[in-house]
Amino acid sequence: MRAAIVDRPGSVRVGDVQDPSPGERDVVIKVGACGICGTDLHIADGHFPPTPYPIVPGHEFAGEVVELGSEAPGGFEIGDRVAVDPSLFCGYCTPCRSGHGNLCANWNATGDTVNGAFAEYVSVPAATCYRMPDEMTWEQGALVEPVSCAVHGVRQIGVEAGERFLVVGAGTMGLLMQQLLQRGGAHVTVVDRNTARLGRASRLGAVAVAGDVAELDGERFDAAVDCTGAAPAIEAAFDSLRRGGRLLVFGVAPAEARVSLSPFRIYNDEITIVGSMAVLHSYGAALDLVASGAVNTEELLTDRLTLEDFPKALELMRSGAGLKVQVLPGGVDADA
Repeated sequence: MRAAIVDRPGSVRVGDVQDPSPGERDVVIKVGACGICGTDLHIADGHFPPTPYPIVPGHEFAGEVVELGSEAPGGFEIGDRVAVDPSLFCGYCTPCRSGHGNLCANWNATGDTVNGAFAEYVSVPAATCYRMPDEMTWEQGALVEPVSCAVHGVRQIGVEAGERFLVVGAGTMGLLMQQLLQRGGAHVTVVDRNTARLGRASRLGAVAVAGDVAELDGERFDAAVDCTGAAPAIEAAFDSLRRGGRLLVFGVAPAEARVSLSPFRIYNDEITIVGSMAVLHSYGAALDLVASGAVNTEELLTDRLTLEDFPKALELMRSGAGLKVQVLPGGVDADA
């Protein structure tokens, strides 16, 4: 089969690899769509430490079941349409046994540490598959994974009706966070230095948009969410909080990054700072949100490319020209 392969950091190609076969409790998926996110750029550049090389990346995906392992759970049948949670938790370490599988001491994920879905086919544990309604497209199915990350993030920060939120970053994750926070009753302001993205935030219901936090004239917020991973953005989000405010660090910063925050303010103003790592018991809820239309996916999907164009897809994502860029291994005109 054809697949995108990162042979080593900085070396990306599309070539032939062996077709996957299912383990006893696995299924083989014919990939309908697979989205690119910042983690894929980190993998391509060698900045995601858990990744071994060579690897077929791709962890945001949906497709059709075409082969079943002999003991695959879940009652799946050939032809079932599924979205797939890439999480591969061990189930026996202390975080897993305490209900925090996303912090698994032996963490793995399809497309991050084992071969993923920028390919014609991928083998995954049947237990990670969720049936999609017939009316959902492959593209929508591939968006369930980032929505599930946003669902977990909202649970971490919490939201009450009427609260004023600042979202820093109007990429895919920022716009997903905006939508979910608004569903919780929040009034959301969105900031992004790439001002071309702010029109989408406005159309999705932001009460205000700006190119920089400094443009907000000292407005204070009940809570802020950084979706950039950039240290200056995290610091600006922190500085925007009222007393008793909350900050969610949601964007993925480099491991060596550091921020300068006032410990006196954290103490004196009782500022709460929390993180949000990937997916945790949030995939099913995310699928329901997408399937019901509660999340606007059309505003997010900007580019659909073939598998052979995978290097171009990476560059679109890297340049910021695309928002949610997806690869459709069956071709961009393939039926959902």
